Amino acid sequence: MKIEINGEQVEIPSNCTTITDLLVHFGLETKIVIIEWNKQILEKSNHDKTGISDGDRIEIVHFVGGG
Repeated sequence: MKIEINGEQVEIPSNCTTITDLLVHFGLETKIVIIEWNKQILEKSNHDKTGISDGDRIEIVHFVGGG
């Protein structure tokens, strides 16, 4: 399946069916992230309920510490 993540076309495995699966795939499941799915900001509680479809546009913002 092809989706757009942070402005880039990405091919993801067929077992990535939810936002939670996508975060696990990219190793971000333990990070603090903000997800925008098709121009809607998702609550963290909806990550496992939100399905991913071919052509979806997803923005993933995660925080990096430092000084």
